[in-house]
Amino acid sequence: MRVGIVTDSTASLSAQDAEREGIIVVPLQVCIDDDTYTEGVDLAADQIAEALQDGKQVTTSRPSPQAFHDAYQSVVDDGVDEIVSIHLSSNMSGTVESARSAAATCAVPVRVVDTRTVGLASGYAAGRAAEAVRDGADATRAAQVAVASAAASTVLLYVDSLEYLKRGGRVSIAAALIGSALSVKPLLTLDDGTVVALEKIRTRAKALARAEDIIVERARACTAGYQIGVQHLANAERAAEVAQHVAEQLGLDEVPVDQVGAVIGAHVGPGTIAVTLSPR
Repeated sequence: MRVGIVTDSTASLSAQDAEREGIIVVPLQVCIDDDTYTEGVDLAADQIAEALQDGKQVTTSRPSPQAFHDAYQSVVDDGVDEIVSIHLSSNMSGTVESARSAAATCAVPVRVVDTRTVGLASGYAAGRAAEAVRDGADATRAAQVAVASAAASTVLLYVDSLEYLKRGGRVSIAAALIGSALSVKPLLTLDDGTVVALEKIRTRAKALARAEDIIVERARACTAGYQIGVQHLANAERAAEVAQHVAEQLGLDEVPVDQVGAVIGAHVGPGTIAVTLSPR
C-alpha cells in the first residue's frame, strides 16, 4: 500500500528537500497592501521584512480546500492508496481546517495531522513521516511518527517586538503583557500550539544566550540523535552567531541557518531568531 505525504509551506522545506523526500507542499498566501503573493513561489522572507519595515499592511491566508483537493488529487493520480497531511498548529492558522475539508472529498483516506507546532518542527515531522513510509509504515503509523516528532520538538523564539504576533492574535495574552513591560525581552516557546513566554530576560544578548543554553542541554539529552536548525528574519549575522555557538558546544561541524518563511516572517517581524530542536 502506497502512502503519500503532504504538508504546507510554513514547514520550511526547501524545494530540493521536498522533492528528495517525496513530499507535496501546499502554499499559504501573503497579501502586501493590495497585492497577493504565494509563499515559496513569488515571495521571499526578505521582501516581507522590507514591507513590514516600510509600514505596509501585511496579512496571511490559509490554503483553500480546493488547493488541498488539487494536491491530494495529484498524489492519488500518482498511485497512492493513503495520504498523511501534516500541518502547522490549528491555533495559528485555519490550514488544518482546509485540509480536513478537502480530505472529506478525497478518493483515498487522508489522515490530517495538526502538529501543534510550526516552522522547522513541522517540517521535521513531515520528514520523519516520509522516512517511516520508506521503511514500510502505513498511514496510521506515519501519522503517529509525525505527531511524536512534533510533540518532542523544542522551538525557542526571540523577537525584537511582540507587536507583529499581537496583531495577528498568535501570542498568548500573558506573553504580550510581559513583552510590553519596560526593558523585558521574553524568550518565547510553543505550548500546545500557542506561542507563550518561557522566561523573562532583560536584554537581547541574554535572551539569545539562554536559548543557546536550553537547546544545547536538550540536545545532549537526545541519546538517539537529533535535528537542529536556526532561522531568522532580517537578522542573519546574529543568527549565524547563535548557530556557531550551538555547534561549538555540541561538537558539530555546523548548524544550518536559513530565513524563516514569508508567512511566519509576517507574524514575527524583523529581527526574529528561532532555534528548533527535534529529537530522533
